[in-house]
Amino acid sequence: MTSIYLSSDNPRWMPKTEADLQTAVDGGLFEESHHLDLKKAPNSKGDNKELARDLSSFAVHGGTLIIGVQENKDSRTFELAPQPLNGLPEKIEQVARTIPDPPLTILTEEISAAAGDGTGYVVVHIPASPVAPHMVDNRYFGRGDKTKYQMGDAEVVALHARRRDTEADTLALLRKEMDEDPLRDVGAQSHLFLVAQPTAGRRDMCLPITGARDWNQRLRTLIQRALEAPRTRAALSGGFSPDLSSAHQAHRRARGVALSSSGLRAGRVYTPEGRSFDESVVELQLFEDGGLRLLMTRLSDSTSRPYESPDEAEQVIFDSAAVVFTRHMLELIRLISEDVGYHGNWAVTVGANRLHGRRRWSQPSIFASNHRYSADTYEESTGATLAELRDAQGTVTRRLLGPLLRSLDSEEAFAKALTDEE
Repeated sequence: MTSIYLSSDNPRWMPKTEADLQTAVDGGLFEESHHLDLKKAPNSKGDNKELARDLSSFAVHGGTLIIGVQENKDSRTFELAPQPLNGLPEKIEQVARTIPDPPLTILTEEISAAAGDGTGYVVVHIPASPVAPHMVDNRYFGRGDKTKYQMGDAEVVALHARRRDTEADTLALLRKEMDEDPLRDVGAQSHLFLVAQPTAGRRDMCLPITGARDWNQRLRTLIQRALEAPRTRAALSGGFSPDLSSAHQAHRRARGVALSSSGLRAGRVYTPEGRSFDESVVELQLFEDGGLRLLMTRLSDSTSRPYESPDEAEQVIFDSAAVVFTRHMLELIRLISEDVGYHGNWAVTVGANRLHGRRRWSQPSIFASNHRYSADTYEESTGATLAELRDAQGTVTRRLLGPLLRSLDSEEAFAKALTDEE
């Protein structure tokens, strides 16, 4: 159950029953505001457009729409008006996905009426969207003190500029990780990086995990849950080696903790052990402020055709590794959010290096693709709401990896991992 902001006196209201809603009505707690609106269910195509405008207006700063509470215009008070629930949440989600541009991901919760007649209420949570503002019929909408309004050009430009600033900050964190790569001067394999940072978290947001005596086991359990999540496994055609479970060594780090594979010792010192896979390292860092950092150093590997000598082998890119790790990390972010009770947005970036002139590995064939990557590094950033982490991980993955996969001519090969079930 996600809380609702009613006022400074009631910042985390969580209605669970019709009686809770009636108490709020009787106590005069309902008031349409910047964060709350109350309406009847949409019944026509025009109502759907109006609902899309409402949802889009809330997406700028986040808010809640309660379906089934209406205003009595004569008394200027609110009253319960339970609506038929059959198919209503799905209809609202369909409106959010199909009318606003870009589409919105929302969360809906049903509250059944005490009468037990199939009617009730739908609480619609609209998280602050990382890609706001959203258009409906080629117009952008924002939310004022009590109602929505059409945004002017200056406000739209300012919102886009603010989003670019957030992305620039996160890209700076990514570049710092790439510069501090402990295997920066080791071998020839391409390296994958992922940085995730909560945009509104407390400085000690993840202290319940990182500060616990059993933090190692808790983090491993979360990783295992991410790897075994049915929806994620269904979206991926297979796994990759190494994966997140390869990070089994526990380390304390400045302001956080880390799990790494055996090639990385305390202090992030690379220590090869004379094995063929020493260069393939996985490291996951979790910081007290909620920041997550992933390093995976086998984004490419040396392969040769049967008739070639080892000296003729070339490094080919495992684009599947980028997809697998990104999906697993998004699921891990979701699990950590729920574990520590964080419901805000995340800034997520993906990076890779040592790419220039390399082709993707084509699994069904011993021959690599003919499309060689023309830059040496790849960087992409996006924001992600908790709603997207729950229901639209494919969409977020496409935003992060789409440009890379299209450049390698492999986006279609990962269509299932880059889309979401309706």
